[in-house]
Amino acid sequence: MYKLVLCLFFIIYSDVTFSEELTQKELTDAAFSIREKYNAQLYKLPASKMSHYGLRMFRQSGNDAFNTTVWVDMALKASSLNKINENISSEKKIESYANEVNSKFKDTDPIRRQLRVNSFKIMPEYLLIASRLLPAMARIDEYGLKHVSDKKFRQIILSQDFKLYFSDPNMIRAWAAQLANQVYWLKQLKIENLTDYFASSFREVYPDKIDNQLTDQQYNNKLYGMTHFIFPASNYYQKPVNEDDFKWIYDYFRKNIDTILERSKADVIAEVGISFLLANKENDPVVKKVKEYIYHSIDKSRKIIPSETGSFDLAYGEHRNVLAIMLLDWQGTYSRPTYKNNASMFTNLPYGLEVK
Repeated sequence: MYKLVLCLFFIIYSDVTFSEELTQKELTDAAFSIREKYNAQLYKLPASKMSHYGLRMFRQSGNDAFNTTVWVDMALKASSLNKINENISSEKKIESYANEVNSKFKDTDPIRRQLRVNSFKIMPEYLLIASRLLPAMARIDEYGLKHVSDKKFRQIILSQDFKLYFSDPNMIRAWAAQLANQVYWLKQLKIENLTDYFASSFREVYPDKIDNQLTDQQYNNKLYGMTHFIFPASNYYQKPVNEDDFKWIYDYFRKNIDTILERSKADVIAEVGISFLLANKENDPVVKKVKEYIYHSIDKSRKIIPSETGSFDLAYGEHRNVLAIMLLDWQGTYSRPTYKNNASMFTNLPYGLEVK
């Protein structure tokens, strides 16, 4: 219903424009209102949501108030790696643990869930190795740390044929953004560089000429995948990207921005805008349109962006709202926190982690 209201609003205001141009103060104030709402409830959020929000706010602001959330993030990643380490001492155990992980998989979107459950039949170890092990290793690597079983983990990753993950059309339809993350994490960890290979596979599955044949779910999967070529290439908001490296993506966003605004979810739309900010394209017309959309998506009494069904649950809406804060009050890219530059934050490492 909420999405329907927004769509009707955009039809009335043709070509997704707004009657009054927003000032930067209005945008900054809107971001501040969302931030204050989340900061006040930060330690009531589930640990995964707290750390997701806190790390992004620390990278944007460098504010020591978020130090604890960074430690929680390290602890979550360490705990995940420690548990994996205990359950992968042999190929048989890897298979058994992968099946256990798959059996507990949940997804709030029933269409997406079915696509992903079906993918386990294609790649049964994908969720464990690519979506649990690899991202945890990449995150602690960003901090300048590694797990004590790093060599063992790398051998397991090398035993996987990631080209199968990155070329199978059904995997891409189920996990586009996650696969984009993973291809860049493999490169970051100096394990394997398959970025061009995956880009080619992705574009074969989602050629622009079939956009009007895609369901909204698959259209959002395509867009989400495209933004996630850019985000991990920036080490998640830590360094700028070169637009020329992703020209096909930026060209697509510019050409199709009005369709994107009509067909996509708020978090995907915000990511499109942030993609331009990461390329230092703050004055691009796409950014202006996206900021206007996100600003007008904020409920003025609740001070956050509700879900498409109208939910104001802070935990459920953390992803879209932290993106809105970053979009509307962008502070640039900063390489932090790292052991080298923020040593005081890493004096009490969670069990299993050590300095690289």
